[in-house]
Amino acid sequence: MKGALLVNLGSPDSTKVKDVKKYLDEFLMDKRVIDIPYLVRAFVVKGIILNTRPKKSAEAYKKIWWDEGSPLIVLSERLHKKVQQKSEIPVELAMRYGKPSIKSGIEKLVAQGVNEIFLIPLYPQFAMATTETIEVLAAKLVKKHFPNIQLTNLPAFYNKQDYISVLSKSIKSYLEKEKPEHLLFSYHGVPERHIRKSDITKSHCKIDGSCCNTPSPAHEFCYRHQCYETTKQVAEVLNLEEGSFSTSFQSRLGRDPWLQPYTDKTIEGFAKNGVKNLAVVTPAFVSDCLETLEEIGMEAKDDFIENGGEKFTTIPCLNDNEDWVDTLTNWITNWAK
Repeated sequence: MKGALLVNLGSPDSTKVKDVKKYLDEFLMDKRVIDIPYLVRAFVVKGIILNTRPKKSAEAYKKIWWDEGSPLIVLSERLHKKVQQKSEIPVELAMRYGKPSIKSGIEKLVAQGVNEIFLIPLYPQFAMATTETIEVLAAKLVKKHFPNIQLTNLPAFYNKQDYISVLSKSIKSYLEKEKPEHLLFSYHGVPERHIRKSDITKSHCKIDGSCCNTPSPAHEFCYRHQCYETTKQVAEVLNLEEGSFSTSFQSRLGRDPWLQPYTDKTIEGFAKNGVKNLAVVTPAFVSDCLETLEEIGMEAKDDFIENGGEKFTTIPCLNDNEDWVDTLTNWITNWAK
């Protein structure tokens, strides 16, 4: 019997500092998130970050927290419920960090008689710190606890035409209503070394502006290429004029070089250079979360207005959009045939 497991990032259990600290500990100690030797990672995370960041992060979570709980969890649950209603096979939901765990998601499927699982990381683009860490943990759990389970992974879907169509349609409705001068595609940033580590050719990715446009097997696992390709394909569908849209990367951590251009600097630059009406979409996420609601919807908006901008539109993620629900359900149905 077949079943599907949707997996998103996760969230603290509450906005209490202790819960945020527990969540950040699990998240930042993942060697695919902070990919430095364990002892150094433990010193940086447990000795420095967890003594300073949880309080600040807790305050940020408080700004976006809903009565029902974490927006990311609530939106993921809504998505899961709708997909399950339309799917003919069992579908469960899990988070890479926090609750519900991937192990509990697999257990729920097994309890329903499932022995083949379609693992769906809810990230359009592949990255070490997102898709890969989900796939590796799921495989490890299956090997250790569920040896009779067969696991199939959904590849990155950044260029699947049905996904691009749904994303484009969602964006179009806001462009028609808000009529921004510029549309910024803001993706979550990653350290440049992650791009090079994911390069299966060990030579293609130079992050020099040309490698992402030169065909290569490396693109199957190149986050940077996949982000720019998402932007490119949406722009083509929407017939966006050259110069009316651009790509940037948000949420950097530490002093190492991360993918550029940086979203905060880009938005500030637009405002200072006379752009009055800006729209931002965040296609690295399928569910609104701290990075979209607070970092973009609040912080970036404030920066834009303070530097001379007038109108700032945050285009929501796909969340439980009906077209997105249908697309996910179709992927599951086609796999299960």
